[in-house]
Amino acid sequence: MIGALVLGGTLSLAHGAWIPAKARLAQVLLDHAWHETQTTRAPVRPWPWADTWPVARLIAPTHKKSMVVLAGVNGAALAFGPGHLTTSAPPGVSDNSVIAGHRDTHFAFLKVLKPGDVLQLQARDGVLHDYRVTRTRVVHETDTSVLESGQDPMLTLITCYPFAALVPGGPLRYVVHARGISSDKT
Repeated sequence: MIGALVLGGTLSLAHGAWIPAKARLAQVLLDHAWHETQTTRAPVRPWPWADTWPVARLIAPTHKKSMVVLAGVNGAALAFGPGHLTTSAPPGVSDNSVIAGHRDTHFAFLKVLKPGDVLQLQARDGVLHDYRVTRTRVVHETDTSVLESGQDPMLTLITCYPFAALVPGGPLRYVVHARGISSDKT
């Protein structure tokens, strides 16, 4: 009986250690795939069975955050990082590029963003595109106005709300709107 309890406890500890180790390994593989994507200018899967690939890098310099953005917003992609809504503009173009992420992992920092903060989006070609947060708001999940395209460079970040909810999901979304900052210094 004691042996079974010890074995069960050991297996439980091993499983608990495996999950964080797997998460760290995934981030290393994502970073490697992002660098390969920039080199080849073609999608590179982080592991052979992945159904997503890096499309950009999102950086919040003030908050010391940097993360690989993946293609798509399905559950498998969002488990490893924020995802680019493929029906929105590609990262770094003059239109609305929409990125979604989980409120309790990669996008937990959205709650501390405020108007005036700078975000950077590195496109596949390596060019950094700067955006300034213009506003944050909470909308219902049926409010698709946050997905609307426009002529100006825009970045829209979306996560579930409230941040401290005990049950994931729910009908509310926290939205960060940011406008492109002109790189013209004249």
